[in-house]
Amino acid sequence: MSVTTAKGFRAAGVSAGLKASGNPDLALVVNDGPQFVASGVFTSNRVCAAPVVWSRRALEDHTLAAVVLNSGGANACTGEPGLADTATTAARVAQRLGVTPAEVAVGSTGLIGVRLPMDKLLGGVDRAVTELSEDGGAHAARAIMTTDTRPKTASFTGGGWSIGGMAKGAGMLAPALATMLVVITTDAVLSAEQADTALRAATAVSFDRLDSDGCMSTNDTVLLLSSGASGVQVDTKEFTAGLAEVCLNLGHQLLGDAEGSAHDITIAVQGAASEADALEVGRAIARSNLFKCAVFGKDPNWGRVLSAVGTTGAAFEPESLDVSFNGVMVFRHGGIGEDRSLVDLSGRECTVVVDLHAGTEQAVMWTNDLTYGYVKENAEYSS
Repeated sequence: MSVTTAKGFRAAGVSAGLKASGNPDLALVVNDGPQFVASGVFTSNRVCAAPVVWSRRALEDHTLAAVVLNSGGANACTGEPGLADTATTAARVAQRLGVTPAEVAVGSTGLIGVRLPMDKLLGGVDRAVTELSEDGGAHAARAIMTTDTRPKTASFTGGGWSIGGMAKGAGMLAPALATMLVVITTDAVLSAEQADTALRAATAVSFDRLDSDGCMSTNDTVLLLSSGASGVQVDTKEFTAGLAEVCLNLGHQLLGDAEGSAHDITIAVQGAASEADALEVGRAIARSNLFKCAVFGKDPNWGRVLSAVGTTGAAFEPESLDVSFNGVMVFRHGGIGEDRSLVDLSGRECTVVVDLHAGTEQAVMWTNDLTYGYVKENAEYSS
């Protein structure tokens, strides 16, 4: 279960000396083909890191042969020298693999505003190339960790084809995307259009709706690489469903490992007039520090939910609202519901359901740990 689950990929994770701890800090994922289709989505933060700038350009032709990622330094806000460091990194990988620099994406994570020690990093690249293997996915996942307490990997198996992925991220988790480096691989035969369509649809219901602390990173990168090694051509809808499952799996792992988190809160917004309304309501609740403090204190304070809902522009009538905590409807049709002492918040899991009674569509969200993922009728993307 890793980035080498799909056929046609090798990976490695090594210690380049970027971390004072000596822990693994450089990962390399290589696509051996026969197909080299790729797509990516990146942070929407206007202050973005040099690797993001480079990788966006590298993906203009929707092809990648490799991805090199380092922890121990974000290479963000480092100016022209930082951009040059990223270009040098890609060039070194390309030289060692016999490809062009434009076929190499770069990802970095760590402290902002610090130059990378390039002599160590390039030495790590050389070592990673020699250690590439079809069993190297687990090592690569560990090498991209920063404050993560455990590596994050996921996989999906379709009819003769598969998807594998790895992710890192434990802080600055907020739309869109969230502070993360994610590499997803597949051996399905995809066109560039299919890959891009599927990735954007999958991230829209997973990583784009991930939030634990309301802070957006400068380095967010999610890459999809297709080797086509299975020889199986897939339906776009079917592939998107599998990809979304992998993204949601990784997203839940990121949230479960978020710095200082104590609860996994599911916020379900029902009866919204539109997807946009549902997401606005869910996001308002999730972003309420008072609400999160209440859950942390094991207090089903539904007033904090309602006050957050009331700040939105969503269509609803206050006298029609319902709110439930862990199956207990504490607020019913605009008035006091069941005794809130019946709510058990002793465990890590908490589910808050808000029914706006304004429509028939439903959105589902997960929070602080917090993700919001939209569920339409007859089209579930949760796992």
